[in-house]
Amino acid sequence: MKSFSYANPTRILFGAGQIAAIAKHIPESARVLLTYGGGSIKANGVYDQVIAALGKRQVVEFGGIEPNPSYETMMQAAAVARAHKSDFILAVGGGSVVDGSKFLAVALKHDGPEAWDLVTGKAKVKGAVPLGAILTLPATGSESNSGAVITNKTLGAKLALMHPSMYPVFAVLDPETTRSLPPRQIANGVADAFVHVIEQYLTQPADGMVQDAYAEALLRTLVALGPKTLANPDDMDARANLMWAANQALNGLISVGVPQDWATHMIGHELTALYGVDHARSLTIVLPALLRVRRAAKRAKLLQYAERVWDIREGSEDARIEAAIARTEAFFTELGLPIRLAQAEIAPDAAEKVCANLVAHGMTALGEDQGVTPDVAARILSLAA
Repeated sequence: MKSFSYANPTRILFGAGQIAAIAKHIPESARVLLTYGGGSIKANGVYDQVIAALGKRQVVEFGGIEPNPSYETMMQAAAVARAHKSDFILAVGGGSVVDGSKFLAVALKHDGPEAWDLVTGKAKVKGAVPLGAILTLPATGSESNSGAVITNKTLGAKLALMHPSMYPVFAVLDPETTRSLPPRQIANGVADAFVHVIEQYLTQPADGMVQDAYAEALLRTLVALGPKTLANPDDMDARANLMWAANQALNGLISVGVPQDWATHMIGHELTALYGVDHARSLTIVLPALLRVRRAAKRAKLLQYAERVWDIREGSEDARIEAAIARTEAFFTELGLPIRLAQAEIAPDAAEKVCANLVAHGMTALGEDQGVTPDVAARILSLAA
């Protein structure tokens, strides 16, 4: 296990009624930009709780942040923030709202002509407007990490940006806010969190005993909670555990000192940018095929995954690996998620288009060993057809 440093400055406010606690963590003089998505927070009571907690602070709203938040939308939000001299952002919603708001936070400190340069690396992040998050959809873990993924519709690009200044000051995780979520969003959230863990776990042995054990516990928890939450929407204990598992899946803890992959995500991002498929569904399509194509490189960890997550101990090594991948597919299918491009109505020629975009975005050596070249990505997508 290699040397590392780890710090997460986000304060977690977990549990029912915690929205009221944000008043302690936002300056009374703050000029707050309240960001959200399609407006469901105004129908489920979350908005009223937020407004009550903000009290007499100056508040201006920006709604309409879409799934897979777009650069174009967030530039509209930036114009609103600048017009009202907002100096604190409060993101209320799922990972897309939080991601978009985190990008907005650094874009407001950017003095160059094009904030997209922050995403491509042409310009450096110079800080961020302070931001708090109130999570309503457990999935991405964005509420307590320093990353964001933004889609540029004009360019047909979906890229990630990471910077320490993008950690939210606080994050409210109140399971009660998830009551109104439709089954599709619950399933997507479970799968997103599951693949987040896989990207940090199913790589190469690194003697990271704590990280491995923690990752395996999260995977087993998600396998148990996904179907349970869908079958019993009123089970608040299940919802609470799911919300916490999704947070822990990508708050940076299980990745320290061990290799990381993220090839499934990078290929999935291109599928979403090109075809509009839900982010989580792009992952469930790509992951099983990637594991089969990369089984030699991941052999030791695949065997560990088979035994410790799926309790598969009998048969040859190859049989155990295939059984673990098949169980992963069955889990995604049980959640109602696609495992083939055709199930998401994506034509087989996606491989050519995705690989062209990977080359255009400089993603030609992905994975924990940089072994996922465009040719390998094409094999993965062909197998997923």
